[in-house]
Amino acid sequence: MPGLTNTLVPFPDNVPTHPLLVVDYALIVANDEAELDKLWKAATKLGFWYIKNHGAEHEVSNMFDMGAEALDLPFSEKMKYEQGDNGDSFGYKARGTIATDKNGTKDNVEFLNISQDDALAWPSMVRRTYPWTVNKCMEDTITPFVKKSMEVNRTFLEFFERKLQLPAGELLERHDEKELNGGEARCIRTPPKQTSTGVGAHTDFGSLAIVHNRLGGLQVMPPGTDQWLYIKPLPGHAVCNIGDALAIFSGGILRSNVHRVMPPPGDQWRLPRYSISFFTRPGDDVILRPLKGYSQLIMSAVAESPREEYETGSTSKEWISRRIRRLRIKNRAGPQTWYASMGTEHQGVRDMPSKSVAATA
Repeated sequence: MPGLTNTLVPFPDNVPTHPLLVVDYALIVANDEAELDKLWKAATKLGFWYIKNHGAEHEVSNMFDMGAEALDLPFSEKMKYEQGDNGDSFGYKARGTIATDKNGTKDNVEFLNISQDDALAWPSMVRRTYPWTVNKCMEDTITPFVKKSMEVNRTFLEFFERKLQLPAGELLERHDEKELNGGEARCIRTPPKQTSTGVGAHTDFGSLAIVHNRLGGLQVMPPGTDQWLYIKPLPGHAVCNIGDALAIFSGGILRSNVHRVMPPPGDQWRLPRYSISFFTRPGDDVILRPLKGYSQLIMSAVAESPREEYETGSTSKEWISRRIRRLRIKNRAGPQTWYASMGTEHQGVRDMPSKSVAATA
């Protein structure tokens, strides 16, 4: 089973890591005050945290198996479901098709994105078709995983809504599962013995991500530093993080922090690296802008921030499509294409141009 390789080759003890707060999901559901305070601290300081007792261990294990089988298909078969260069997210992404830096260095990961809309509507098709290995697992593996992940992220959204002093439902309605949205499950694989960047420095496109790793590779740049540190995978724990949409909606109160994927450290480098992720994103037609008209807290945060780019003038779908499209190697027209792919990571990337990302969309 690809997800259990770390039981054979553990994460090395001599690699610098960044400690994340551990949030107990069961206590969050129970409205434990101390645990809620911990979640708020994690979401506003670093934007990353571990989550335990999420209740999706069985579904995650099945997703690792499904992803390995799908990514083991012949390359010619996988390419029938390729995303293309127009900014589409759902489907297969081959290695070497996106840039990892301003110089156009190619990535070394492949992954398959499965739309939340398709998983919930199965056996009806909403977004696109998928390989047969995916279809046969949709009902028993993928849809249950998507539903459990949605439940966890919905719980987090409800809490953030209260803490941001928003009217009940104001944040949740922007993530209405009945509306078309960019939410997706992802299976990702990096070949063994790689030396280059898997996924370049970025912030996530949407609202919330849940990542299940068994090998190292995920790195964060802590705020106020220029140092990359590994996040150590913990058995039974997922890593959660805030994305651009929540940072924008909150006027920067919630932090969408820059991160990247590198080769696993130590002897784990010899193994193929798999991970399973789920991304919650707003409805396609939701405008990404601070919700300052609904919350005095957000209004004050916006007033104190010089970052006009939070007023994106962009829908969620446009934001995601622009960022993906600008990363594709075939669309590259020099370093400015890389800069134009960026989201809210300005504070984490020192050589960002000063002009607003919104102006280059």
